[in-house]
Amino acid sequence: LSKQKAQKYEAMKWVLVFAIGVCTGLVGLFVDFFVRLFTQLKFQVVQSSVEECTEKGCLALSLLELLGFNLTFVFLASLLVLIQPVAAGSGIPEIKCYLNGVKVPGVVRLRTVVCKATGVLFSVAGGLFVGKEGPMIHSGAVVGAGLPQFQSISLRKIQFNFPYFCSDRDKRDFVSAGAAAGVAAAFGAPIGGTLFSLEEGSSFWNQGLTWKVLFCSMAATFTLNFFRSGIQFGSWGSFQLPGLLNFGEFKCSESDKKCHLWTAVDLGFFILMGIVGGLLGATFNCLNKRLAKYRMRNVHPKPKLVRVLESLLVSLTTTVMVFVASMVLGECRQIPSSRHGGNDTLSLQDISEDINSSIKTFFCPNETYNDMATLFFNPQESAILQLFHQDGTFSPVTLSLFFLLYFLLSCWTYGISVPSGLFVPSLLCGAAFGRLVANLLKSYIGLDHIYSGTFALIGAAAFLGGVVRMTISLTVILIESTNEITYGLPIMITLMVAKWTGDFFNKGIYDIHVNLRGVPLLEWETGMEMDKLQASDIMEPNLTYVYPHTRIQSLVSILRTTVHHAFPVVTENRGNEREFMKGNQLISNNIKFKKSSILTRAGEQRKRSQSMKSYPSSELRNMCDEHIATEEPPEKEDLLQQMLERRYTPYPNLYPDQSPSEEWTMEERFRPLTFHGLILRSQLVTLLDRGVCYSESQSSASQPRLSHAEMLEDYPCYPDIHDLDLTLLNPRMIVDVTPYMNPSPFTVSPNTHVSQVFNLFRTMGLRHLPVVNAVGEVVGIITRHNLTHEFLQARLRQHYQTI
Repeated sequence: LSKQKAQKYEAMKWVLVFAIGVCTGLVGLFVDFFVRLFTQLKFQVVQSSVEECTEKGCLALSLLELLGFNLTFVFLASLLVLIQPVAAGSGIPEIKCYLNGVKVPGVVRLRTVVCKATGVLFSVAGGLFVGKEGPMIHSGAVVGAGLPQFQSISLRKIQFNFPYFCSDRDKRDFVSAGAAAGVAAAFGAPIGGTLFSLEEGSSFWNQGLTWKVLFCSMAATFTLNFFRSGIQFGSWGSFQLPGLLNFGEFKCSESDKKCHLWTAVDLGFFILMGIVGGLLGATFNCLNKRLAKYRMRNVHPKPKLVRVLESLLVSLTTTVMVFVASMVLGECRQIPSSRHGGNDTLSLQDISEDINSSIKTFFCPNETYNDMATLFFNPQESAILQLFHQDGTFSPVTLSLFFLLYFLLSCWTYGISVPSGLFVPSLLCGAAFGRLVANLLKSYIGLDHIYSGTFALIGAAAFLGGVVRMTISLTVILIESTNEITYGLPIMITLMVAKWTGDFFNKGIYDIHVNLRGVPLLEWETGMEMDKLQASDIMEPNLTYVYPHTRIQSLVSILRTTVHHAFPVVTENRGNEREFMKGNQLISNNIKFKKSSILTRAGEQRKRSQSMKSYPSSELRNMCDEHIATEEPPEKEDLLQQMLERRYTPYPNLYPDQSPSEEWTMEERFRPLTFHGLILRSQLVTLLDRGVCYSESQSSASQPRLSHAEMLEDYPCYPDIHDLDLTLLNPRMIVDVTPYMNPSPFTVSPNTHVSQVFNLFRTMGLRHLPVVNAVGEVVGIITRHNLTHEFLQARLRQHYQTI
């Protein structure tokens, strides 16, 4: 039966990752369809107005029309963020935090994905310098979190009895798959999506997950490809459009024998471009960090309307600058014929026609086009294709101005209260930089053999790599998007150089925003110098704990006055336990539990010492020698009592039904506590909510028992202690937590090196790590906060000062 259950569980996982991929692809289709619809509507109206007003001299009216469209769309996007604030931005920092083990409130809710997907189409259609690819990753992650649960907080009335995957680890695996599917749908890069989830997202990875994530990414890519190809070309089943962003095919003209996509000589230029891209990315990140800090101080504390006004101000500025730059700063260039003999000719006829059809001729005579308007008055994807594949040239002045405007405005835009991605603006900015380098090399150095599209692609990779600092996944994403494996080496070298250069100055943009939120994100590993520290140097010694048998009033007090997610279950070690046991059922139960626990451990050590010809620990040697199994010792020869009396002086007479108090002395606070296990806050709240307790006059066996399924009924949204109605419960009743605690959590010794603690914590996906000494006493606890880079650095400085 268990084997069948395991097979059914595994089969359900495969079905669900396929469903997540399909749903993520459909979300991408929804966003792409409406962005394309709104953008075409806007540009058709504005373009006809500009052409008409060029002759009549009423361009101000055209600008007002463009402003009307853009401000309306951006206003709607801002309103959606007001409904769900976590929908702002790209969502990648939030998903990175979630996969790292930090629960960000509301980040994977149904309302979030609705506001995100709808908001990003308005942001992009509103002319802001944002992309829809980043929010696709967030949307895929939300689909991955919600679909396996078959329930939503927003739709509480719709309930399905689906008993599978009710754990944070399963949920995190599905979120990893959803995030990878989002990348795959955005770029048509299923392998790149899998590597993105591994490199940028997940902290806890296993081999079985890799295959499922790749399958999910494939499902997302081909779902989107199937529907987009059918809707746009009417050829259902042809699979012509692999992702939302398509770079087209890079291919030299057959008539130009000197043309090569790239040569060994070009690698030197690519490395230099990588260095410049890293510097530009570091500058971008530095400016955006300052802007984000300014917003946190001056915008976020104010009424929410101020955020909407800021978004509208950015939209107004962007629209006016784009319009004025296109009308005043553009140059008229010769329109290339589709059969032009230059070395930049694109072989794919449909993309070539798309490029030529997107050329804008504002204010230019026949057979010429306005190069600035061609870049600004097109969707960003079309502008990227222009820079990658346009036969004609863009003037160096136009490319410089375009790069500068895009750099500054996209930096200002990222962080306002609208759903916004950073991939496409960075690619477009970098492509302009790369095309500028190619133009300068051709015009002033005379390198006629170079292929401008390659330099535009390398520039895009250099700038994007300098901003986000991704290496493996970004290399594969760009190779899959270009469909050209020969670009693997130059893209990888450029990204590595850009990352190294940028890392010399600051972190990647996503890490910067994670740090600004104060999220305790764990790095991949600790530095070598951290091994000077031990677990005892970084642990939290001031513990809040519960006893195996605790009164309801104590539990409620602990839960209402702390925010901890788990509590050690302990018993006190005191010298006069006999007197304590008399006449008090609660204390008697706790002491009996401790005795049975320690005597069981003593028996285990005895068996181990006999089988392995080793000796048990000195603290328990007497018990192993004198006791057989777990027999209760005679009252006059209580060896456990003798051991405790020999080792400890008597401690203050504090009853177990008292909560840990801030007024306790240091002696009271740090007295020896035997560790028995960990109990979660959610479990304690569930026990109180269900009235699981017994009275002092009864045996603990009379306490009602909850099954594992009943304990998980409220997952993932357990009730809050402040919302519970506890008036029907007698505060003097006792709760036995021992059947529900984890009796064997991961623990470390106080002498364990920090690198070992860190690796155990990260690889096993822990949230709490008790520090237990050689005789089973809990002396502290380690949480994520104790392993963050900043905390470890502070403790290392303290360590050096004490030497």
